[in-house]
Amino acid sequence: MDVPQQRSMRQAWGMRAAWLLLAFVAALYCGWRFAGPSPLQTNLLALLPATEADPVAEKAVDTLASALGDRTVFLVTSHDDAHAKAAARQLGASLQKSGAFGSVTAELPPFDLSQIATLYMPYRFGLLAPADRTALANAAAGGKQYDASQAMPPSGQTPLAGLKDALAQRIYSPLRGGLTTPLADDPFGWLEHWLGGLPLATSNLELEDNLLVSHRNGATSVLIVATLPGSAYESSTQHAVLTALAHGESALKQAFPDVSVARTGAVFYAESARSASEHEVHLIGVASLFGIALLMMWVFRSARLLLLGFLSTALGIVCALAVTMLVFGKLHLLTLVFGASLIGEAVDYSIQYFVVFLGAQRTWDARRGARAVRPALTVALMTSLLGYAILMWVPFPALKQIACFAMVGIVTAFASVQWLLPALLTRAPRRGRQRVFARAARLLTVWHRAIGGKRTWLVAALLLLLAVPGWLRLTSDDDIHLLIQRDPSLVAQEDKVREAVGVDNSAQFFVVRGDTPEVVLQRAEALGTKLDALNGTANKVGSYQSVAQFVPSAKRQSEDRALLAQHVFNNTAALRATLLQAGFKDEVADAWLAAYAKPQAPLTVDTWLAAAWSQPYRHLWLGEVDPAMKVYAAVVIPQGVTPRNEPTLIATAHELPGVVFVDKAASVSKLFGAYRVDSGWWLGGALTLVLVLLIVRYAGKGGSLRDRMRGGIAVTLPVLLAVGVTLAVFGYAGVPLNLFNWLALMLVLGVGANYAVFLREGCLRGDADLGAVWTGVLLSAYTTLLSFGMLGMSAMPVLKSFGATLALGIAISVLLAPIGMPSESRRAA
Repeated sequence: MDVPQQRSMRQAWGMRAAWLLLAFVAALYCGWRFAGPSPLQTNLLALLPATEADPVAEKAVDTLASALGDRTVFLVTSHDDAHAKAAARQLGASLQKSGAFGSVTAELPPFDLSQIATLYMPYRFGLLAPADRTALANAAAGGKQYDASQAMPPSGQTPLAGLKDALAQRIYSPLRGGLTTPLADDPFGWLEHWLGGLPLATSNLELEDNLLVSHRNGATSVLIVATLPGSAYESSTQHAVLTALAHGESALKQAFPDVSVARTGAVFYAESARSASEHEVHLIGVASLFGIALLMMWVFRSARLLLLGFLSTALGIVCALAVTMLVFGKLHLLTLVFGASLIGEAVDYSIQYFVVFLGAQRTWDARRGARAVRPALTVALMTSLLGYAILMWVPFPALKQIACFAMVGIVTAFASVQWLLPALLTRAPRRGRQRVFARAARLLTVWHRAIGGKRTWLVAALLLLLAVPGWLRLTSDDDIHLLIQRDPSLVAQEDKVREAVGVDNSAQFFVVRGDTPEVVLQRAEALGTKLDALNGTANKVGSYQSVAQFVPSAKRQSEDRALLAQHVFNNTAALRATLLQAGFKDEVADAWLAAYAKPQAPLTVDTWLAAAWSQPYRHLWLGEVDPAMKVYAAVVIPQGVTPRNEPTLIATAHELPGVVFVDKAASVSKLFGAYRVDSGWWLGGALTLVLVLLIVRYAGKGGSLRDRMRGGIAVTLPVLLAVGVTLAVFGYAGVPLNLFNWLALMLVLGVGANYAVFLREGCLRGDADLGAVWTGVLLSAYTTLLSFGMLGMSAMPVLKSFGATLALGIAISVLLAPIGMPSESRRAA
């Protein structure tokens, strides 16, 4: 063996070792990531972009989502009241015993409602119900002493005749439900009235036998609430919850066959999305591999080429996985499913190398073969990267990941064809595929004569004429559900739970911000006043929850105390006499008067948050959301938001400083629409850039500007027509376009342009077998169509839009690719 051969062998072994090391490191990293906590991102909300202009509003969305994310709710229903309650207790005990949950609450522990009154008791002289406050204010306006007959108790009883009558009713009233206060501490019932307005219960549930029960349509439903020990989006948590639930339901069916169980919670949606994506990854991956293997074996009749092609593709996939997880930390479900479809595109580069290999026969030189396909693969890589790079500009986390995954994958596949395959495919082929190539050459010649040359513009004009009516029929749909598709069975169960509980299925809310907690509370009170005023109109919203209902602002507490000071405590002697005449003991009357006289700081949010019973409502207070700017915020959640009253709510928010109305679904849909419009301009810009790139590539030497442009236009025209015809097909079919159809057209541009490039580059190589080149183009198109066609069958609306658009666009691109070939008289000798 001579010196050049020895050097070549050493270089080949060095290249193999380098690629082996790269594959080992990438595979080791992927294995390490999947061996620990799952890197899969199953939180569907994480797929959504930050849509709110106000970062405080965006944080509110995240806070509410996390507050509800670890809650799991079960509804046990039966037409037999006793069975429903017994089954709920049994299921609750089974779930608690499983250890899959952090806590399970079926039977409520005894709770002393007086704990709530105890918190507010020291601040009672600054807490007046709206009716009491109105009565005092009216008295102030008229210059009269406060008359308790002005205050209408929440019970709606007959107004009383004054302070003495108010005391008499408090003393002798036989019916006092809800939150009550001791007579000695609240003789006139002002605190009791205020406590009656707390939004503690906004549902249809009732407390029976220490269970939360709902009676509807002759059936009894019992609510069970559980919390998770970890994230709802961890696969280990999901598996434990489903296993525990399956065991509990199985035992329940044996003991109570008439009982049904409905469930809802983020953990179930996350597990459903993960399972569906894994199923699609397996389906798309296996089907693509099997189909591509059959095609390559049928064309190449070589197990060696098949293995090398899949080796190049596998390297691209593994490196793409590793880099994506390294850059983003998590792997979105969309990225994983899309990655399975990348097999068809990544194998294209090796296919182009293999057709050169088979065409060379015994004169094969691996490095010369790599140099021969390098121009075509480089141009194809640049156009593909351009298509994916545009996805990086769109503010959707999943699309950024898909773009990163695809770019790394195809760059790795390209590099492996240029440097790894030449080190592995050193021996000449044992036999060529000349018969196949000859048939392909005849087919190409006939087809090129039909659509190429002088007929190109006639074909283009005819296609455009047919496409125009389709364009005029195009419509759009920017609904958020195009991005997130929830399991219908889970949605039905969630609706059943919501109907039984009586909580409106609303995800809209107000965000109130301010420089201090006091400012936030004052603005929340102003908002509450406007919402209360709407309840008397056609735009009523019903009840709502606000932190200001639990903690009035210091200003409001001060004003309430001032009203009492002016109209009740302005004559303490007379007030004391009234209490004594009503039967109060001296020490009781003196203690109550002394409590008023004692200076008391106002109730604060921190004091309320420290109370254990405030836990279910703490999500209403966001706290200090921006320490640098000293910005505080809270949320106000209305229950009855409808398409009819939503414009009024938005207008209400605009009228108040520091208040914004947040509707995440509407924000995302609006963003969809804005980017859908912008994507049309992006596509036009990308087409222009590709045209310039191809004109520069195929300018020729010494030709006129017209001749230099002709080659670039001819190569760009097939994919341009493919985009236009694809849009027309959607118009004729009545399929509304969304952002993801347009983004897929970017990829049609990036991938579909490759086929005309491959043919044009083949014509530029004098020794190229155009039959082999056309065979490679067709095989590349078939493999890509197979992968993206499977993607079009995905249950995920985003991927279905991607796949259908890509498959149609690529099919048209490859059919029209011969347009980009020069006429026979202009081809290289």
